[in-house]
This record gives sequence, structure tokens and C-alpha cells, in this order.
Amino acid sequence: MWNGRRYYSLDAYLKEKFGQKLYKLSLDGGMTCPNRDGKISYGGCIFCSADGSGDFSASNLLGSDKQIEYAKSLISEKYAGDKFIAYFQSYTNTYAPVDYLKGLFMPVIMRDDTAVLDIATRPDCLEPEKLKLISELVKIKPVWVELGLQSANNKTAALINRGYANEVYEQAVKNLHIAGAEVITHMIIGLPHETQSDMLDTARYIAKCGSDGIKLQLLHILEGTELARMYDNAEFNALSREEYITLVCDIIGILPENMVIHRLTGDGDKSKLIAPKWSGDKRKVLNLINHELKVRNIIQGCFN
Repeated sequence: MWNGRRYYSLDAYLKEKFGQKLYKLSLDGGMTCPNRDGKISYGGCIFCSADGSGDFSASNLLGSDKQIEYAKSLISEKYAGDKFIAYFQSYTNTYAPVDYLKGLFMPVIMRDDTAVLDIATRPDCLEPEKLKLISELVKIKPVWVELGLQSANNKTAALINRGYANEVYEQAVKNLHIAGAEVITHMIIGLPHETQSDMLDTARYIAKCGSDGIKLQLLHILEGTELARMYDNAEFNALSREEYITLVCDIIGILPENMVIHRLTGDGDKSKLIAPKWSGDKRKVLNLINHELKVRNIIQGCFN
């Protein structure tokens, strides 16, 4: 139930459902991606680093238990709780045989300190046997599945080398809801050549498809990516901080009031970050977003 704040934040949702704030533990399940190994293409999406969005995870060679303990040590000074979100973040975390996935996920979800199992994957890697596994996991504890849509614009999807059609995403959302999972959709703000209208259309599309939550992500240009090559060749411009804040606030204004906003911006690996450099001060960005929402008097869902 929405609490009347300007947007339905992840913190508010967690306190309503679990009675406390929960921190994510970033894990690596040891998988790759069909966009990297040749099944669809090679190289991944143009913005994806060599670590497949898992820049902050420990090595999968440690095994899940040691990864969890390592991740807990990283946040021990700011979080004294005993429950966590186990987040399989790196690459595509359903891109493996179902027996492997069951052996990976089941011990983690059965841990006393796991409150939520969070699986990042692609909509085209959710075959029936994997959906059945998810339905089994849901009976134990809540399961979130994060889908990297990024944009609903077909030209943009082709440009970023996403590798699947919007219809595949739509069906994945339906199938995951049938399985009992909550769906969180990733949207990138500032992709090359996208207009404000394009980005607002993506937000509307995500809402229309029934996603339970959304992650808004500033486009980070990281070393070693195809996106970096395009940026170096002046094929597009990175957003200014002011442009990003405006777009985030515009998007919040059109999202349904019951959609959980899991993220307003994101962290890029500062050792690899080419642009925009201003994104390194995340706290300032968040403060400016909240200030702008207050100035505009925007309430999530008020324009629906």
C-alpha cells in the first residue's frame, strides 16, 4: 500500500513488508549471457562492462556462502540487521541448466539470513522449467526477478544490442507473475539518440506491462565498452546532471502510485567511469531529485 510519499521508495516498501530496511548482498552465480557467448551475439549490450553489471560482486569461485559473508562484511559498519536480500547480479542468472540453478538458489534461499532472493536475468532466458523452479522458490520466501528492458524503443533496442523483442519482455512479466515472483524492470535514462518522449514512453510501457517495480539508471559510460567507443567518437552526448534530474522527475510523475521505485540512479565503477563524472556524487544527485520533486509538488502517479 502506497504511503503517501512523493514516490513509493524501496525503503518504504521493505519497512511495510518486512518491518525493517534490508541491504542487498551482490552475488555472482558463475553464468555468462547469450549476448556474449554467441547464442545471440558477442560482446554483450553496448553499455555492459566486462563484469556484466557485477562490478561489486566477489568472485563466484568463492561459492555462495563465502560471497555472502564477504558482502556482509562490506556493509557491517552501516547495517546491524540480520536479514538481507541475496542478489544474483552478474550477467544472466537463469542462463544455465535448471539443475545448476536449483543447486545455486535453493541453499541461498534456505539460509536464515536471506529475506528475499533477487535474480537478475533476461526475459528470453526464462524457459518453462526455470519458471517452475521459481514457483518452487516462491513457496519458501519472496523472489524478485529483475529484467533488463532498458528501453521500449525498437531502434534503441537494436542499437544497444539487447537481442530480444518487446513481446518477449511482455510474456516474461506475465509468466513470472503466474509463478508468483515480483518483477522489477531496469530502465536506462540517457541512451544514445533517445528523446524525452522516448524515455517517458518507456516508463509508460513498463507500467502498462504490469511490472511491480522499476529501477531507474543513469547511462554510465565505462571503459572498455562499445558505448565508450561511440562516446569517444562524439556519436552522442552524456546527460548533464540537470537534464537527468528533470527526466527522473518527469518519469516519477507518470508512474502508478503502487509501483515501487527501487532506484533513482545508480553507481558506476569509478575506476572505469568515463562519463558523466558528476554521477560520482550520488548523494548530491538524490538530494537534488528530491528537492526538484518538492519544488514541482510532484506526487507519483499524479499525471495518470
